[in-house]
Amino acid sequence: METKHQVHNLIILDESGSMESIKKTIIEGFNEIVQTVKGIEKEFPEQKHFISLVTFNGYGQKILHFIDPVSKLEQIDEKRYQPNASTPLYDAIGFSFAKLRQVVENATDYNVLVTILTDGEENASKEYTGIAIKKLIEELKLNRWTFTYIGADHDVEKFAASISITNTIHFQKNEANMKAMFARESNSRANYSQKIREKKDTSDDFYKDDDSKK
Repeated sequence: METKHQVHNLIILDESGSMESIKKTIIEGFNEIVQTVKGIEKEFPEQKHFISLVTFNGYGQKILHFIDPVSKLEQIDEKRYQPNASTPLYDAIGFSFAKLRQVVENATDYNVLVTILTDGEENASKEYTGIAIKKLIEELKLNRWTFTYIGADHDVEKFAASISITNTIHFQKNEANMKAMFARESNSRANYSQKIREKKDTSDDFYKDDDSKK
């Protein structure tokens, strides 16, 4: 039996209080990503896609999905995503990476695509520092992990660069802009799977191919 190439889609989603105003659009956007990845898996039958979704705020991290086959994934709703409290972003990143790393560390035929989505900078972490996260990301980049950072209400490129992430999207908190952002994100996922098929470098320029079409 042929073993399929595993693609792990890890989404780290801010659930702090300031996300309340865009909760509906965020939920719709995540559910759209799920549908996109389902379509990608059909288009690239040699790949098996998994989704892990971790949300976070000052009360801790919540694992809504962990290595769930995208074909069996259900949508999230307002009962499962309830913004509140502060933004311990570094702790959420460190927690999520450690969990998924345990799963893939002995695998050979895989890629990991990390998407961090937040509307604010770090302000409450207790276990991880920015320096520690930067070092971790630089290490994981050498092992087929690709990192993207989508943000609002702060200097997205500057913050992402501080933790060695170069693939960024800045969005504004209105429905039209966010729908365009999620559409761009979805297109880039298809390009990413094409690169995996062609055995091309997937580490950087995640959104570059999409830019050329605009």
